[in-house]
Amino acid sequence: MTEQTELLIVDDHPVFRQGLRDVLETDSRMKVIGEAADGEVAIEMAYEVNPEVILMDINLPTINGLQVTRKIKSQLPDVKVIMITGYDDAEQVFHAIRAGASAYCPKDITPEALINIIHTVREGNYYVEEKTMSYDELMSWVESRIGRFSGPLISDSEDLFVPLSPREMEILEHVTRGLSNKEIAYKLGISHQTVKNHMTAILRKLRVDDRTQAAVYALRHGWVRLEGSR
Repeated sequence: MTEQTELLIVDDHPVFRQGLRDVLETDSRMKVIGEAADGEVAIEMAYEVNPEVILMDINLPTINGLQVTRKIKSQLPDVKVIMITGYDDAEQVFHAIRAGASAYCPKDITPEALINIIHTVREGNYYVEEKTMSYDELMSWVESRIGRFSGPLISDSEDLFVPLSPREMEILEHVTRGLSNKEIAYKLGISHQTVKNHMTAILRKLRVDDRTQAAVYALRHGWVRLEGSR
């Protein structure tokens, strides 16, 4: 592999983005062609520069990295996405892979390991749970976890790729800020009943019993963020 791998870095922390750039530029086979600090900008930039590999955080402003990944992959299916996140748990890994990511690794990964993973996914392989997998091996891994993390009764493939729709994610973010259904309806310009319907769907998809549990779940996984949080 002699040509350079063109990369896009997506993370809202400038210091971490610079750290990634510094690491990548130690390898002459790597070339950073863009950076984005939030989800919407990441989507626009990906369409503009068409990178080969994207290093993606999950906890982003505007829309989260899972949704960003799915949107980008729907238009640029050949782009490889590597999730680099502090939210390292089995369920999050599952949702990231179903959203279209080729790899998932924690932010404390060593520079050497990250560079190796980039080469791994560029060659068409996957990296999950510290293992390199072929496509068939990855599909077996996903299938073994569908019942565990998605619920056995889910029939809509949308639920398997991204747990919540953009509107549901928006509503859940307002819930984490303490707004009532009525307040959310007013803020979004939709009916109170529509908000209630969305909340019912959110609780079902996350398999939780109430608004508080849904808010805690979303915050713990980095899907939404409180104002002023890092």
